[in-house]
Amino acid sequence: MADFTPGLELNAAFYADVVEPLIRPFRHSAALLGWGSDVLGYDTSRSTDHGWGPRLQIFVDNHDVSAVTQVLDDGLPATFRGWDVAYGWDDERVQHHVEVVDIGSWLAGQLGLDPRPVMRVVDWLVVPQQQLLGVVRGAVYADPDGELGSVREALAYYPDHVWRWILACQWQRLSQEEHFVGRTAEVGDQLGSQLVAGRLVRELMRLAFLIERTYWPYSKWFGTAFAALPVAADLHAPLEAAIAATGFPVRQEALVEAFELLARRHNELGLHEPLDARVRPFHNRPFRVLASERFAHACRAGIADGFLRQLPLVGSVDQFVDATDVLAQGRARRLVALYADERSTGPSRERPEN
Repeated sequence: MADFTPGLELNAAFYADVVEPLIRPFRHSAALLGWGSDVLGYDTSRSTDHGWGPRLQIFVDNHDVSAVTQVLDDGLPATFRGWDVAYGWDDERVQHHVEVVDIGSWLAGQLGLDPRPVMRVVDWLVVPQQQLLGVVRGAVYADPDGELGSVREALAYYPDHVWRWILACQWQRLSQEEHFVGRTAEVGDQLGSQLVAGRLVRELMRLAFLIERTYWPYSKWFGTAFAALPVAADLHAPLEAAIAATGFPVRQEALVEAFELLARRHNELGLHEPLDARVRPFHNRPFRVLASERFAHACRAGIADGFLRQLPLVGSVDQFVDATDVLAQGRARRLVALYADERSTGPSRERPEN
């Protein structure tokens, strides 16, 4: 086996040395986008044992797809820098992985729709963040018309009003469970208290991604991507302490530190008048909470978009769906109907928690 070279680097050379000379007569763009740890830049030598090697997307006009495909089928070498050019894995047959496609078809396959010329609000809500990362991360090796660059720029992050609404939903999620850590511990359910703490840690990490205006990836690389966020330098220690704690007092102190830190960071965004970033008792109970719904309501109050303002804070697809077979298999698009149905239900009402 050849020495490991990161996929983005290997495929830059594969395009320059092999693919571009073969298809030079055809106007095209070239990139490594879509699925794979190499697209995110997280591949290691471990990645090479499964579905890894020379691969690209070549974007051409639809009328050139067949001709360019034939040129590559006939002209690609058997190996490149010691790696097989044709390879398979699991149910994927052995073949080369230079995909020739028009850009609209590829985007529709990746996102569930072609986002040009514009994404509707509801489209932003049902495209999983990992799928957006598959467009805006990776690498572009050729883009003579700037079309790929324009698409990547347009999808680089949520529009401001969509971001504010998703941010509001994230605070709402935290508000719904932040007091459960103490209540479960109070009745002797230490495992339940640890489980709720783990859920809150994940939601706080997601909040950190939103505050930093960065898409979060799927679970395998979630922690790796989190560690690269500026806020993680301060947030990592209390989150780790909350997970590791074997008793409620230590667990609560760690979560309090994390909640207050992110509340201060949120205030620094300047989205509304600063809110008190200190915790307080949950009603008359001895559980210290931020009352995160305050931040949710303040975020939503500043949203001008009428469609979003009337939606209950149910969140985007990444916030309420965990199933890989929904998020990664193109099924999330079917959830557009959820937001149409929710418009007539009115805002959710909070119920007392016993």
